[in-house]
Amino acid sequence: MDLIILKNRTKIIVIGGNAAGPAAAAKAKRINPDADVILFEKSPFISTGTCEIPYLFDGTIDDYKKTIFFDADSFLRDKGVKVFVNTPVINIDRKNKQLVVNFFNSTQQLQSYDKLILTTGSFVEPIENLSFQPVNFSSIKNISDYLKISEFLKLNKVKNISIIGAGYIGFEITETLKQSGYNINLIDKVSLPLISFGKEISSYMQDKLSDLNIEFWGNSENINFISSDNKIRYLKINGRTIETDYVIQTTGVKPNNTLAVGAGITTGKLGGIRVDSKLKTNDYDIYAAGDNIELQNFITKQFDYFPLATIARQTGYVAGCNAAGGNDYYPQVIKNISFKFFDTVISSVGLMEHECNSNKLQYGVVSGFADNLVKIFPGSRRVFGKILYNKNTKMIYGAQFMGGLEASNYADKISLMIQNNINADKLSEAFFNYSPPISPFVNLLNLLGQKIKIGK
Repeated sequence: MDLIILKNRTKIIVIGGNAAGPAAAAKAKRINPDADVILFEKSPFISTGTCEIPYLFDGTIDDYKKTIFFDADSFLRDKGVKVFVNTPVINIDRKNKQLVVNFFNSTQQLQSYDKLILTTGSFVEPIENLSFQPVNFSSIKNISDYLKISEFLKLNKVKNISIIGAGYIGFEITETLKQSGYNINLIDKVSLPLISFGKEISSYMQDKLSDLNIEFWGNSENINFISSDNKIRYLKINGRTIETDYVIQTTGVKPNNTLAVGAGITTGKLGGIRVDSKLKTNDYDIYAAGDNIELQNFITKQFDYFPLATIARQTGYVAGCNAAGGNDYYPQVIKNISFKFFDTVISSVGLMEHECNSNKLQYGVVSGFADNLVKIFPGSRRVFGKILYNKNTKMIYGAQFMGGLEASNYADKISLMIQNNINADKLSEAFFNYSPPISPFVNLLNLLGQKIKIGK
């Protein structure tokens, strides 16, 4: 495709094509249909569902192509945006408002812009003590990573897979690969799985892993890789040895801001681009969105890092709108995440206890268990919940839940309460619905609210 630029038209360039980039480009074109909007992406794919990747391994999603929502041709046809894949931008000249772009034939071209949107995402930090690129090692960040892993699994005899990183992505991949018949070792530098979620959830997940014959290797900050023939054969951790046929890394996501830093764009203490509520950087003509930015935390009012697909998409819309002449803003963020591990859903909203401590907040904690349905109904199970709150004002700092699908629903309710400054003790007065096959007679949130109200 030839790059054709019409004169005297506003030219908006987006760098990066995963979640935030396409959202920004499409929104910019909708706000200003006469603008010339161009998106450059260094990889072969744009507009992919990276959160769905773990579920390709066990066939829950039966074709990786279903996770690719647009290609260059369909995005131009449907959104009116010119897209160039396999086309990295290698330099930003802010003074002259030009980019150096490396096209597919390795020729470099200068591209001018009126407005620029940086959606360069995040990258996986290299693992210490791994100084080469084994054929049986990969991060799991994008479709290309998935294709590399799946191709190796198809063509080689693989029995044992080591997963480095026991966050929610690590747990999701552990589940799908375990269900595909592999032996899994789950490795993390912390002492217990999901320890930041609290002792109740951590202890449960430790037992769950044991029941599934998945070994958890905690306190594994230093890993030695023993290799031969360009393959990792063993991992040595704290004097113990793990035999492995493939290693998948799910840790160390950081903002990918080499371009921005090189151009003098201001970044924060966490490495993300510092933006205002309009998603504008310190350069009047440059916006940023997605996993490469820092946003204000609603609770702490401090800049924080939120590498989540939903936030990437939402910030992309705001950046695209404003770059095209609109007047939108993005609010302070309440972190709200959920993930599933076999039959258990774990959710966290707002702050965890270690975050309350690091922000020197004085807080109270209530926790408890309740049934998700009336006990005599099929599917009834116990649900755990914990709420962190200000003892004086009763404002909620955060909450964690563990159970079935209702755990995610509870987190959403708490998120709305935090956002609207509703006191935690109001949960004791809330009117939750009751129907024996779908909801409990006594709601867990009512119970937790009552504990807060009476000060227990």
